[in-house]
Amino acid sequence: MVKDRPPEHVGIIMDGNGRWAKRRLMPRNYGHKAGMNAMIKLAGHAQKLGIKYLTVYALSTENLSRRPQDELDGLFGLFREYFTENIKKLYEANARVRAIGDITALPEDIIRLLESAEANSPKTAEFTLLFAINYGSRSEIINAVGRALKQGGEIDEDAFSSLLYTGGVPDPDLIIRTGGELRLSNFLLYQAAYAELYFTDVLFPDFSEKEFDKALKDYAGRTRRFGKI
Repeated sequence: MVKDRPPEHVGIIMDGNGRWAKRRLMPRNYGHKAGMNAMIKLAGHAQKLGIKYLTVYALSTENLSRRPQDELDGLFGLFREYFTENIKKLYEANARVRAIGDITALPEDIIRLLESAEANSPKTAEFTLLFAINYGSRSEIINAVGRALKQGGEIDEDAFSSLLYTGGVPDPDLIIRTGGELRLSNFLLYQAAYAELYFTDVLFPDFSEKEFDKALKDYAGRTRRFGKI
């Protein structure tokens, strides 16, 4: 591995917003707001470092079905705020936006915002920010299998990968999870077959550019063999 070359694709499981807010005796959505601000800074930092794809786990299928409605309403409000206030800045920075997941279950105005953000993204962008919203890897895989069966015939790994929500995007080189939990929580399970994993106790609102750089330094010190000796 070239030590001074950053990973092409990084995934982040942004965990710990609620606990961060609780420690400050504030509601959970206060933590989600702080987490959104942290994510905005990280996206810009990742692009400057030469990372080509950054996938952020914004809302899982389990979150959508199991979180209190007031918390979901707060998250949807943050989505509206983000895509209203920041989308032009992303375009000006030559960044593309893409949503992965079953967005059909989201409020109609959120669907329109996501579709518009993706459709109007620069066609020759050098950086892509992927939002995993109402995303679950198991349902993604089942959906891809169903599409493959409808197509019929034999299918190889490349063809199957093209049927996933992330079709056309290289598999992640590095997956970071903040907040101290040591699991992937249904995030990019197929795509992460050979990803390097980095876990930190830092809660996501405190996961700064410096903390991100620590993860990249750890990644750079690893040897990726992909089954070779």
